[in-house]
Order: sequence, then C-alpha cells, then structure tokens
Amino acid sequence: MSVRAGAADTSDEIAAALRDKRPIVALESTIVAHGMPWPQNVETALAVEAEVRAYGAVPATVAVVDGRPKAGLSANDIERIGRGGAAIAKLSRRDLPIAVARGDTGATTVAATMIIAALAGIRVFATGGIGGVHRGAATSFDISADLQELARTPVAVICAGAKSILDLRLTLEYLETHGVPVVGYRCDEFPAFFTRGSGLPVDVRLDDATAIAQVMEAQWALGLGGLVVANPVSESFALPRERAEEAIERALREASAQGVTGKALTPFLLARVNALTGGDSLASNRELVLNNARLAAEVAVAYAARVA
Repeated sequence: MSVRAGAADTSDEIAAALRDKRPIVALESTIVAHGMPWPQNVETALAVEAEVRAYGAVPATVAVVDGRPKAGLSANDIERIGRGGAAIAKLSRRDLPIAVARGDTGATTVAATMIIAALAGIRVFATGGIGGVHRGAATSFDISADLQELARTPVAVICAGAKSILDLRLTLEYLETHGVPVVGYRCDEFPAFFTRGSGLPVDVRLDDATAIAQVMEAQWALGLGGLVVANPVSESFALPRERAEEAIERALREASAQGVTGKALTPFLLARVNALTGGDSLASNRELVLNNARLAAEVAVAYAARVA
C-alpha cells in the first residue's frame, strides 16, 4: 500500500493514476456488504471494476479496512467484505472516526465514499442510487447523510437517481435547498432507481460526458460542493413504476410492523423488494450499477482531459 499522510491509503495503481492524472472512478462498498446477497455482491463488484476499465478509467473501490480508509481495494478485500455481508459495519460520515480509531473494517455509504474519495483526490464516483429523505421523515426525521455530503464535498456522483424506497420529491427539495445541482443524463425526469422516471424534473439535461465535465469544472472553480448526475437504468432492466411501488409499499409496512429503523432500514427494504419482485429488482440493481460505472468512466475521462 502507498499511504498519503493524513488522508486515505491508496493502492499502488491508484497512487500511480493520481500522479499521472489519469481518470479514476471511486466505487462504494456498502452495495457489496449490504446491497446484494453473496455471491452476487462480489461478482457485481468485480464486474463493475471491469466495466470502469473497459471504458478507459481506473476503478477505486472504497472501504475502511482494519482502521485504514482505503481507495483501491484488492480482490481479497472485496471478497472479505462481500462474505462478511451484514456483519460488516455500515459506515457513514459519523462512523468514520470511530471505525478508524478502533481499527475496524467497514463498508462505506455514499457519504463516506465521497469523503475518502475526496481525501485521495478522486473527483468522480459511481454508485447505484443515493440516499435521501425517507418516507415519513416529517415525523421520523430520517434523512440520509448523503444529501449533506453532496452539499459540502466536491465529488460528482453518478447514480440512477435516489433509491425509490425514499420520498423523491422531498429528496430533490433538500438538494435544491443545499445548492446541489441535479443533472439528468439524456433524461428530463429524475430517475427512481429501479424505474426510469419519477415524474419529477431534473435541474438540467446534458447529453454527453464532455458537457458534464464542463459543469464539474465550473462547479469547483466556484468553490462549491458535489453534484448529482442522474442516469436512468436501461429500458430492458427497468421495473414498471406501479410494480415497484406496490413492492415498496408492502416492504415499508413490514418494516414498520417489525420495528426496522435506522441503518438497518435500507438493506431490509431492498431485500424485501427483491423477494417481492421475484428477483427482478436485484437484476435491475446490478444492471444500473454497471450502467452508472460506464457513464462515470466516460465522465472521468472527459474531466481528466480538461484539467490535465
């Protein structure tokens, strides 16, 4: 390992790519530990890394391993996190100092991945869907730390919108309040993770990676934080909105009946939606992550060309 003092550890490959100003795409590890079952989680993580490489960038999967924030996991690290599954800690911003101090291993959420990516000097991050304002947040106050991180940390997050288990209208309102641009890649509606549209508008539609890179450059020249690049899942893997909503509503009722809250809620809902859709949501989830990795690599290449 090559270590950057006071920041994140980087693999030798990532350190070399940073030195040479080559395009890099950060990837989260929560999807490996908590987003999919074994062994599909590890298979998907390795496939996503391969997709990033195929589109011209270097993949940097992010996690905390034995108390060290890392950008650029080994295959053994990924398998360890994938096999550990729910037993692996789920780390957001508030959890990072505790995990580091204790020497723990944990999978990073969108927020924590953004922090470690920024520490390492990586500007582009591909994930499945961002967190957001949960349904019923008016009484629960359950709002993902991902949204605040997007407001403060200068990383472009390529995603299939926000997870459709959330209140998407309030999520977009929160992002607007905190000045986070929401770019639609070849779409005018904000995608809803498993489904291609939500009926809610994005801030701007951009149809190529170069245009996105131009916005990124302007964003950070102004000293602003992150931005969302919303990339709809491909038509062939999208779920009908009504079918997805029916499964989500049932999963939410089950979560309420079982008292599932906090960090456990999103993994519970995703697992139940997968079961209720006969595995179709898992196939959609895997495809949208691959789709986002492709676009992220293209954006990273375009951005690297502008700032080299």
